[in-house]
Amino acid sequence: MMIPVAVSALHGTLIVLGSLIAAVGAVVMLVNLWAIVPARQGKLIDRPLVGLPAQVTRRKFFGRSLLVGFAGAMTSFGGISLAFLWPNLKGGFGGKVSLATPYSEIVAQIAANRQPFYYAPGRFYLVAYDESNPNGKIYASQGLVAGGLMALYQRCVHLGCRVPFCQNSQWFECPCHGSKYNRAGEYKLGPAPRGLDRFPITVANGVVTVDTGVIITGPPRGTNTTGQEPEGPFCVGQVGQTH
Repeated sequence: MMIPVAVSALHGTLIVLGSLIAAVGAVVMLVNLWAIVPARQGKLIDRPLVGLPAQVTRRKFFGRSLLVGFAGAMTSFGGISLAFLWPNLKGGFGGKVSLATPYSEIVAQIAANRQPFYYAPGRFYLVAYDESNPNGKIYASQGLVAGGLMALYQRCVHLGCRVPFCQNSQWFECPCHGSKYNRAGEYKLGPAPRGLDRFPITVANGVVTVDTGVIITGPPRGTNTTGQEPEGPFCVGQVGQTH
């Protein structure tokens, strides 16, 4: 059974955490800066522009300086975390990606090149999949097939390497440890525990949209809806089915 993983929800939690860290760091930094610059003595009426600062010991000064530096580091960390985790508003990984390439052109490229359509910013492959395939109901019921296309996450489910497509065998073959998947991303060989994960996909008015904010766990070992065997030599040395 495939289980959806709400990536967007996880990102939202991490974004809130990063915001809190940045806010706490900024407050600590401001408090200690205020302490380092002490209040002036005397009445402002008598001495509006000058005044002797309160005495601060060297130990207190350096201690507060260290706190300011630490707070600055916290603020920077929080800001960097926000920049990294915030969803890409230009159609990158972590949200809905509407491709600029028309649907008809994508389908034509897949057929002409005999390989999937790869979209690097979204980290997925678009592969052709016959919607009339009676064995494909496990995908269609979860919104994983639209217009004869399916979106596969590029990440190997073994250890996370990007899995390229082998033109010779017409399978996906991981160069790291030899895991292999058929054209539909279903497990065939190697140490991978299941098939490639995938994303919901829709096609409307000639525009293909892939929701990379939701990852659908790949099908278990033994799933074979296409019956596709390797169509040529492997690009990566063959590895046994169990490791």
